[in-house]
Amino acid sequence: MRLFIFGLGYSAQHFVRGFGDTFSHIAGTVREPAKRENLAGIELHPFPGNGDDRGLLERVREADVLLLSIPPGSAGDPVIAAFGDALAPDRGRKTIYLSTVGVYGDHGGAWVDESTPARAGLDRTRLRVAAEQAWVEATRGEVAVLRLAGIYGPGRNALATLRAGSARRIVKPGQFFNRIHVDDIASTIMAAVRHQGCGTWNVCDDEPAPPQDVIAYAAKLMGVPPPAEEAFETAEMSAMARSFYAGNARVSNARLKRELRVTLAFPNYRQGLDALWGAGEGR
Repeated sequence: MRLFIFGLGYSAQHFVRGFGDTFSHIAGTVREPAKRENLAGIELHPFPGNGDDRGLLERVREADVLLLSIPPGSAGDPVIAAFGDALAPDRGRKTIYLSTVGVYGDHGGAWVDESTPARAGLDRTRLRVAAEQAWVEATRGEVAVLRLAGIYGPGRNALATLRAGSARRIVKPGQFFNRIHVDDIASTIMAAVRHQGCGTWNVCDDEPAPPQDVIAYAAKLMGVPPPAEEAFETAEMSAMARSFYAGNARVSNARLKRELRVTLAFPNYRQGLDALWGAGEGR
């Protein structure tokens, strides 16, 4: 199989590290290829680009798997805008679009699943809903949409923020956040590649939890006092940071396990943080 990745970011890179040997050729886009020595062995192309780049177009058209990991902008999905017809399904090609559970919006902490209508109350989540639909149309329905929860893993976790002195315990009563370890994202992408069929799946662990609980557990592992609790209503936060508390839902992963048969390596944040601490994170 030949793999092409639009957007070689954190999750896509972990997927390549874990499953790159599955593919005979891997190519993808980054903003500045000359500065990405950490992506040795991957054929890199610049993005933003345009549909007139013959080499890039050839790689896209010959790919057996397309992985889309670029967020939409105010003008819509940039990949669809640039490459249009080249993205249509061909010879059984698999297309996988990485979206977000943020599309569900605010449900007051109630459980939601893939049958729950999107309730996007923010501009960025409305753009995501529109991008999901655009990919369904561009691929004539032949797309696997993976709605990712909050991503954590090596270098990006509560242990690291505590060690850096930037962790905060902001408390909003009844607030739940959903999470997923990047290793489990990689396994899910591979499961979607192998799955005979398309659809939408939530990619999250088994245990949505208040964000302050995650920080407290990380502090316990490190043997340090946790930061003092701060009330959400009076905490100083950027508009962007505050907006993440606008969506409050517990997201079910039952369909992920049932249909894609994914077994999570880290079914809750405690197991994920335990493994990261054991690997030296936060020390």
